[in-house]
Amino acid sequence: MNCPTCREPLLVLELHDVEIDFCDECRAIWLDTGELELLLEGAPDKDSLLSSLEPARDVEEAVRNCPICRRVMDKVHCGAEDQVLLDQCPKGHGIWFDKGELSRVAAMAWTGQDSKVLTLLKELFASGDAPGAETSS
Repeated sequence: MNCPTCREPLLVLELHDVEIDFCDECRAIWLDTGELELLLEGAPDKDSLLSSLEPARDVEEAVRNCPICRRVMDKVHCGAEDQVLLDQCPKGHGIWFDKGELSRVAAMAWTGQDSKVLTLLKELFASGDAPGAETSS
């Protein structure tokens, strides 16, 4: 499967029994349907966050195609106040998160609480280094 943003192959990573498709080039993430729910399991605001997904109107962000069916994905807002703009497959295949968006969404679900999943997401996907990438000195 290739990244809908930069066309690079996606890496499959496993985090808490959830397969995350990660683009090492643009640092974006694809979650298949149901995987976001699994990642947010135990989060106090999980249900309200998931029910907050609503269509975004008049958005000037680049169009992305679903990496599975290739259809143009719908733009959706996630969150009640500090909304995050996401791309969701209209056929229900999953959700695309640009760099840092999954960490922001997860932080909304835990609302100021510590979580192992949230800590891992921030460490792995919000930093400038890719997982396993070497740093030069």
